[in-house]
Parts: sequence; C-alpha cells; structure tokens
Amino acid sequence: MKKTLPIALSNRHIHISQKDLDTLFGEGYELTKMKDLSQPGQYACEEKVDVVGPKKTIKGVRILGPVRPDTQLEVSITDAFTLGVAPMIRNSGDVVDTPGVKITGPKGEVEIDKGTIVAARHIHMHTKDGEEFGVKDGEIVSIKVPGPRGLVFDNVLVRVHPSYALEMHVDIEEGNAAGIRNGDMVEIIK
Repeated sequence: MKKTLPIALSNRHIHISQKDLDTLFGEGYELTKMKDLSQPGQYACEEKVDVVGPKKTIKGVRILGPVRPDTQLEVSITDAFTLGVAPMIRNSGDVVDTPGVKITGPKGEVEIDKGTIVAARHIHMHTKDGEEFGVKDGEIVSIKVPGPRGLVFDNVLVRVHPSYALEMHVDIEEGNAAGIRNGDMVEIIK
C-alpha cells in the first residue's frame, strides 16, 4: 500500500522573539493574525519586516506567529546569496554557527548574531500518522514526487508530535523545480 501525504511550499519568513518584536514594533506589541497555517496554532501575520544582509536587503518578509523563544529567519538558497550570507541548510531551531542579519521594523532595528537558515525538507506527522506510516520522530526518509517533473527527495526529516498535522514542507525553490503545488500528494519511500 502506498503511503501518501500532502506537500506544501514554504516561502521566506521569520519567527520572532517577543524581545525582538518589542524593539521592531514597540513595547508590548502583539502580532496580528492574517490567516491560520496548516500546523495547529501556527499562523501568518499581517506584520512584515525588512532583512538587511551584508550584500542586499529583502523587503517585506512576513512574520509567522506565535512568538518564539528565539528569532529565526528562514530563506531559500537564492535569498541567502541575495543577502550575502552563506546558505546553511538546517532543521528548524538548529541555529548554532549560522549567519546573522539586521532586521528593521517600523519602530526600530535588531541585529541578530545567528538564526538565518535554509530549512531542511521535513515532514510534520501526528503520532497516529507516525504509527500508520511506520516511522519515528527523527527518522530520515525519501519522498517520491509524481508528475512530469517528478523526482525523489532524499534526506527528509520526519517530525512526529501529537500536535502536528500531516504535511511535508519544502522550500519554494525545491517545490518549483519539481512542479509542486500546495496540496499535491507525495509518497514516502523508505
């Protein structure tokens, strides 16, 4: 039996700490939800910031909520080159020895000394999905993408948690290269 799941493209975005949010938008600022995302409790915000790298600036980078303990910027490899930072493919939260950037908002700016990553491809799975698919949290799998530009993604991290909804995430460049649209179905191959 084929084990299929939906896939979604992830564009550049930033996760922000409350401290940095206060500096960028004003003391005690609260994010404004624009729309819910596929993962429970996660949402796109109305707020955007500009990201300044050593080489260039990327304007209008959307903040995703809710606030997090640490600020983390997720970009594509092309975005990393545009900013002038080395593209570091990492799992979310793994920001040790990653480049920093300057972030500017309407009330101030913040210089982060680390936190810029190209997010590794990954799958979110509810605990029940992990059991059904026969995979565990932290396991690495391959994913087959069907279609005229079909391919196999290797080195896909499985993240299993009771609060996750079933969905694979790839960055927009990988998705475009494979002709993927949000909601397309892909297959796990172990």
